Amino acid sequence: MVKKGKKEKKVKGAEKTAAKMEKKVSKRSKREEEDLEALIAEFQNLDAKKTQVVETTCPPPSPRLSASLSAHPEKDELILFGGEFFNGKKMYLYNDLFFYNIKKNSWVKSEIPNPPPPRCSHQAVVVPQGGGQLWVFGGEFASPNGEQFYHYKDLWVLHLATHTWENIKVPGGPPGRSGHRMVLSKKQLLVFGGFHENTRDFIYYNDIYSFSLDTFSWSRLTPSGSGPSPRSACKMTSTPDGMGVIIYGGYSKVRVKKDVEKGTIHSDMFLLKREGKDGQEKWSWSRLNPSGNKPPPRSGFSVVVGPAGRALLFGGVCDEEEEETLEGDFYNDLYLYDMVKNRWFPGVLRGNKSGKKKRRRGKKGGAEGQGAEKEEEEEGAPQGPTEVVKEIVTEDGTVITIKEVIPGAQEEEEEEGEEEEEDDDASAPLVEPCARSSAMATARQGKLFLYGGMFEVGDRQFTLNDFYSLDLNKMDQWEVLVEMDPKTQEWLEESESEEDEEEEEAKGAEGGEEGEEESEEESEDEEDEVEHPAVQEGETVADYQSRTEQYWLGLARANMGPDAKEKKVAKVALAMAKVFFEDQ
Repeated sequence: MVKKGKKEKKVKGAEKTAAKMEKKVSKRSKREEEDLEALIAEFQNLDAKKTQVVETTCPPPSPRLSASLSAHPEKDELILFGGEFFNGKKMYLYNDLFFYNIKKNSWVKSEIPNPPPPRCSHQAVVVPQGGGQLWVFGGEFASPNGEQFYHYKDLWVLHLATHTWENIKVPGGPPGRSGHRMVLSKKQLLVFGGFHENTRDFIYYNDIYSFSLDTFSWSRLTPSGSGPSPRSACKMTSTPDGMGVIIYGGYSKVRVKKDVEKGTIHSDMFLLKREGKDGQEKWSWSRLNPSGNKPPPRSGFSVVVGPAGRALLFGGVCDEEEEETLEGDFYNDLYLYDMVKNRWFPGVLRGNKSGKKKRRRGKKGGAEGQGAEKEEEEEGAPQGPTEVVKEIVTEDGTVITIKEVIPGAQEEEEEEGEEEEEDDDASAPLVEPCARSSAMATARQGKLFLYGGMFEVGDRQFTLNDFYSLDLNKMDQWEVLVEMDPKTQEWLEESESEEDEEEEEAKGAEGGEEGEEESEEESEDEEDEVEHPAVQEGETVADYQSRTEQYWLGLARANMGPDAKEKKVAKVALAMAKVFFEDQ
């Protein structure tokens, strides 16, 4: 009994020590988070020095994800704004603006005075009024280390006819958020969901706001019925009759206990319906139970509305949490949702058809889930698709593997015209985008356009800048507009000197204004705290860290929870050991 009590006392002491360390780190994080507004203000001051519009023909935009890609309401152009890029060491946020000319297959960078500050995970909607407008709401800004976030609640409009930005400052709008969704419904912008996160807490939303394009005023809707649970990154599309919107899927997480979070990928569907005249509308939620084959659960997918009232879903990722690791299965498949018939079905390209081939809807996305199995050839039987592996070597020597599928011979039952068309390109490989999430997508002239996004291999993130189009009427094959450039695949590992710098900051966080409070707390808890391994005479920091590694790993794990990544736990453990060593 005595041993057990002593052990419990030591556990409690370790927990208190870990809690104090977390408190010190959180105070430092709070100071960094507050600095984000000052950093944003610096960007705005630089942009304020620009006094005239400058347009320059340029190469395709740099690799990025979580930007917005919109179709010009009056011209054969696409508009790309903002986004993010992470190179393993630093986070970059953008507020650059690009126009893509569909007919000329060319890009123009447009520098317009007083733009919105840099952001990602915002929403942009085009409307035809006033010669064409691009409305932008919300999004997030991140610190260079990607650990602190600032969520915007601002509303901007880009007047496409005059190339001017305007900040619409009216009260009553949604709180700051990112990962929300916004669509045009009649003469209103409807904003749903999203999340707000800082170093201490997070919240997911399921509220819905309306912004009137007539009165320039916000109002929060209070629909009847049971609506979706709080979430971000869902599919939100206007119904063909303009009398409502449809919500599908999304992602959210909850804290099940301190430092332990659990994520949920949603796959339910809801209809938000408007009834009554303008100014006297009543809104109501109802649940949808579609027929057909729904997409496997995923988040980070891209959505566009195509011809005949069909919404098209591309790609995404399904994260699997296994003890201390988080692995993601990325997709590059297509699913269509018929809003009139309330039915899902896979978007199979005609170029992918073969005699005995059926589309696999397995767990893995990309080429792995679309015919990677080899089938034995039989005499007289149509040949199935052949997988071609293409390897690209980046400048740092990393090999990126992209799989392509060459379609097999077509069945004789297909129409003669189709056969002739296929025979002309029988030897050409059927190229398709690699599996990815957070890609930018839009539709124009009956075509789907897809730009960038990201996928992960182990601990490394690949951010893309390739560009594709797909004819949604023919649904035959992807067209490559911009190939991925291996030279853009930059990835920097964190150096030891930077780790030392972070550890010094962690040590410095112990001092400062809160020093007196800390000393009081420590004196109160001194009797209960477990003793750390003592520093031996003549021992260096590296020697001490090596000798006591398992102890500090255990303490860090107790603080961060079982779901924390091993690499992060090890980093925190080293920092804690160094802080203790230098205090002796």
